Amino acid sequence: MSQAFSTVSKISIITSLFIGTFIANAMPAEEKPIVITSETLIADNKKNIVIFEGKVTAKNEDITIYSDKMEVFYNNSLGKITRIHASGNVKAFKNERIIFSKEAIYIGDEEKIVFTGKPKAVDGGNVITGTEITYFIKKNRTMVKGGRVVLKKGQGIRNAFSPN
Repeated sequence: MSQAFSTVSKISIITSLFIGTFIANAMPAEEKPIVITSETLIADNKKNIVIFEGKVTAKNEDITIYSDKMEVFYNNSLGKITRIHASGNVKAFKNERIIFSKEAIYIGDEEKIVFTGKPKAVDGGNVITGTEITYFIKKNRTMVKGGRVVLKKGQGIRNAFSPN
């Protein structure tokens, strides 16, 4: 096993344990935790932020998000995540659907993810682009600003994150 792979593996394991434990404590018991892995992790407890860099993967029960960097902001007194900012080569997967963008921001109080930086949702042969794509998690609804839709012949429009 190479030294680089060994170091990355150890960091991923430590990161998963640290943030998995933190997030599990910050979320209601009935919700599944978010597991985040990366090559590096910086935690600043005074500023209530954890920064992940290098091959970042954030996964919960329904959605997986990949990015180059992810900043997780939390409120320790409330015990919850307030915001997550993913940047650089953002890809969000749910089932067979995917959204690409340069940035994505999860806003905890509103339970939504806002994709910016040439966002593009792909569902099979259907492609939706715009200046901003917002996914409302609880409502399972997507809103596109400045939208353009390209439909594959014989297919209708489906929500980028709707269940099959």
